[in-house]
Amino acid sequence: MNKGLSEARELAQKIAEYSKGINEGEIVIAPPFTALRDVHDIIKGSNVRLAGQNCHFEEKGPYTGEISPPMLRDVGCKYVILGHSERRKYFSETDELINKKVKAALTHGLRPIVCLGETEEERDTGLTEYVVGSQLKKALRGVEFSEEIVIAYEPVWAIGTGRNATPEQAEEVHKFIRDLLRLLYGEKGGSLRIIYGGSVTPENIGDLIVMENVDGALVGGASLKSDSFIGIIEKTKELK
Repeated sequence: MNKGLSEARELAQKIAEYSKGINEGEIVIAPPFTALRDVHDIIKGSNVRLAGQNCHFEEKGPYTGEISPPMLRDVGCKYVILGHSERRKYFSETDELINKKVKAALTHGLRPIVCLGETEEERDTGLTEYVVGSQLKKALRGVEFSEEIVIAYEPVWAIGTGRNATPEQAEEVHKFIRDLLRLLYGEKGGSLRIIYGGSVTPENIGDLIVMENVDGALVGGASLKSDSFIGIIEKTKELK
């Protein structure tokens, strides 16, 4: 919940201008719902893609205040972030609800970025794999394999805290997720992109992105300033 319309437009303009020289990888930005249309018009023709920060699982209906997958498509979204830890924590979103949203997103041609992650207490008590594995299996229950699915590992204890997982910690969990995806979908499951989120900055992205199973980053606070966001992209471009 950051950036009014003029701020979102200004940030998108800077990112779109920067992206003109980039032909590999993908840049995705997720402004507030109120800025989606304006930002779409700014990034049109660039290789920057648009994401919604959330969506409902129904196409339409009496769900005041909600945004449906077709509505996101209408304003140019290619992606939608689902199951973010803040949605789980502050809005009591369950794995079962997230599963419905994943299915709805895929049905309507959106690429779901499915977020998983453990709390500090869960990590300290050795429950990381149990929690992350359970979240993944429940989020994808009944979901046929699709290369459109993106998994984001975002340890809750590293979001907005300035504390991020070490590259080795991130790699360990990413490998666990990839192995589980292979169990769920066969060898093709291992091809799905797994990105890391949790206090990613230009200073730490280099050590994270060189890990074998880290395919990209879900950037939080550092995405709100063009210099830091572009700095992360620059470092990723050099190393990945």
